[in-house]
Amino acid sequence: MKINVPFGTIWLDADDEGLSTVSFFEIPNHKTNHYTELAAKELTEYFAGKRKRFSIPLSVHSGTVFQRRVWHALSLIPFGETRSYQEIAQAIESPKAVRAIGQANSKNPLPIIVPCHRVIGKNGALTGYLGSSEQEGLSIKKFLLHMENVSLDKFD
Repeated sequence: MKINVPFGTIWLDADDEGLSTVSFFEIPNHKTNHYTELAAKELTEYFAGKRKRFSIPLSVHSGTVFQRRVWHALSLIPFGETRSYQEIAQAIESPKAVRAIGQANSKNPLPIIVPCHRVIGKNGALTGYLGSSEQEGLSIKKFLLHMENVSLDKFD
C-alpha cells in the first residue's frame, strides 16, 4: 500500500500476522489488508500530531537475533526522546557493538514504527538514516525529530 506523507511517499506491506514493512522505496507485489489500512491510519495520525505510540501488530520475519534485539530496544525509545548508539548497545548488553547497532538500524524493516530515527551519535550528532541518499535520509530524520519536538539546535 502506498501512502503520502509530509516528506514524500512510503510503502507498507503486511502479512496475515501484522505489518511487515515500511519502506521509502516502492515494494513490488505488496499486499493491502486490514494491517496496512490500520498502519496507514496510525501513520496519518502520527504525522498530524495526534499519535505518539503505534499499536499496529508487527510481523517481522527477517533479521538476525542481534538485529531483532536492537529493533526491540528501538521500540522502547519514547516519542520525543533520543538515545545514542552507545546507549542502545548498553541496553541490549552488547556495549562494544556500537557499529553493529548502526548496521541493525539500517536493516530495520519498520522505520518510523520502530523508531530508528531516534538514535543519534554519542556526541549528539545526527547520523545516517534511510533514504535514496545520505542527504535525503538526514533530511527525513531531522523532519521526524522536529515533528516529535526534539530540539534540533545541536544538529544545525
